[in-house]
Amino acid sequence: MKVKMFPLVVIAITFLVAACQEDEVSSELPPEASIDTLITMDGVQFVRTPDTQFENLPDWPYPYQYVEIDGLRQAYAEAGPRDGEVILLLHGEPSWSYLYRKMMPVLAEAGYRVIAMDHLGFGRSDKPLDIDDYTYLGHYDRIERFIERLNLRDIHFFGQDWGAVIGLRVVGLHPDWFKTVTIGNGYLPNVPAGQQIYPPVENPEVMEDIPSIFTQYTPQQVPFYDNCVRLIEVFDFPEWMVYTMKSSNFRASEVLEGWTWFELPPEVKAVYDAPFPNRTYMAGARKFPSILNEVPGLTQEAWIGLASFQKPFLTIWGANDPLDLGECPLQQALIDNIPGAAGLPHHRYPEASHYLQEDQGADIARRMLELFELDQQAGARLGFEIRNAISADEIIVWRAIDITEEAFNALELPEGWDKNQVRELNFDEGVFNRSPGASMDGPLVKEELFGFEWEHVATIQETGIALDSTGLLTANIIDKYHEITFLANRTVGLIISPEGERYVLTTRAPGRSQEEATIPATWQKKDTLIQANWVIQLPRPTTNIRTDNQDSYQGPLAGQ
Repeated sequence: MKVKMFPLVVIAITFLVAACQEDEVSSELPPEASIDTLITMDGVQFVRTPDTQFENLPDWPYPYQYVEIDGLRQAYAEAGPRDGEVILLLHGEPSWSYLYRKMMPVLAEAGYRVIAMDHLGFGRSDKPLDIDDYTYLGHYDRIERFIERLNLRDIHFFGQDWGAVIGLRVVGLHPDWFKTVTIGNGYLPNVPAGQQIYPPVENPEVMEDIPSIFTQYTPQQVPFYDNCVRLIEVFDFPEWMVYTMKSSNFRASEVLEGWTWFELPPEVKAVYDAPFPNRTYMAGARKFPSILNEVPGLTQEAWIGLASFQKPFLTIWGANDPLDLGECPLQQALIDNIPGAAGLPHHRYPEASHYLQEDQGADIARRMLELFELDQQAGARLGFEIRNAISADEIIVWRAIDITEEAFNALELPEGWDKNQVRELNFDEGVFNRSPGASMDGPLVKEELFGFEWEHVATIQETGIALDSTGLLTANIIDKYHEITFLANRTVGLIISPEGERYVLTTRAPGRSQEEATIPATWQKKDTLIQANWVIQLPRPTTNIRTDNQDSYQGPLAGQ
């Protein structure tokens, strides 16, 4: 074995892997004549699968890119336009990003920037030799830093198997990073600290000739369930831990073949074995199941974030998964405990198993695109207002109770009336407690105007106030009784005046001239992640500030 300090060569030692029993996977996987072992500056020894293993892969035209984290390369494939909304795909054990070959073209052709990452020890990522270099928190940390290094935000996330177990911790602790979440046959266990889930594998480095546990699976799977009732028990997790860690017969292709509904072609099975020329490269794959014992005590905080996650959260299940992950109660637990899952078209595929991306990849991608469309429709909550100029210092603002955008655009108003610019609401909930001029809270003043019903929500008292010498900010002074709510775990936009007064972003123009507003040098712009629901009673009167891209900020907020 050749040992190198990475990036500097320190020692070179060569030995024949074929003569070393512990470096064999099986007779079906050809051993290398020699292996180069690299060492990070922190002393972590690792191997890098030769590029020749990844030549001419079927249906996989994507070039690879790399992010170096602590001296180890994290590999990822990318497709679609660089300026598209981001979709992040995370695989599980013992697959790699190739698992997403049926989903990536569908998503990329729809205009999304699709990123499929290889976990450390898998695919084209580097592979430390010591099983102790693979930990639950280590995998989590690498995904977190990967996202930060690529500056990914507003992410559409899909995770399956360990991609979900690790990825959901990222979602729960950083909900503001994500726009939607889709989970397939995966979960985030919530186990108290100090509890051992399964007995650890004894003598993990002692290789044994354990017969394959996959001989009980047929290439074309038989049904393991009748709807949600299990028919056949074939999987035992402790046995799986021992087999992956110690068996000389363990290889990736038998797992993918065993846990898919449809039979895999030989050339596809060869691709799943490609990252692992022999057992030397398999420390990560051997360790992954045993990492489950490290989870207790590490997910409670993430579950707090998930339990208040309001953004779309979709579950898409392979219903014939022989693992416990295929059971209906596990999928239902995500639906019942994550608010963003409510009302979405969750699905179970009868003809899909654990690796549902293999069995139904193109249709999963289609369902994700439908979710994104639903999110866009829900996100663009529009407000429609008309205004009646009574005098220079009194403009009555009426809000539509029930009108479509098409009908609003078709309105023809007489002199003295105009349409306020259509606005996207940036807060989660809002209520007008009374109409201006009313003596107490209660129902708003309503009138039938131009064939539709409207509510008197505000009166503009002064318009067109310049707030800076450059003309970037203008303001209106508005009389209204308006309470708005931002729900927990979302990012709220603020601007701060030179005097330290804060104004909150409340509405945006759908046809913005630019995404971000230009703020005068004497003002500050700040985005804040709120941990709890934030209810704001806007002042009376309210200063409504418009920026150069027609964002609206309102305030000043109390409690400076």
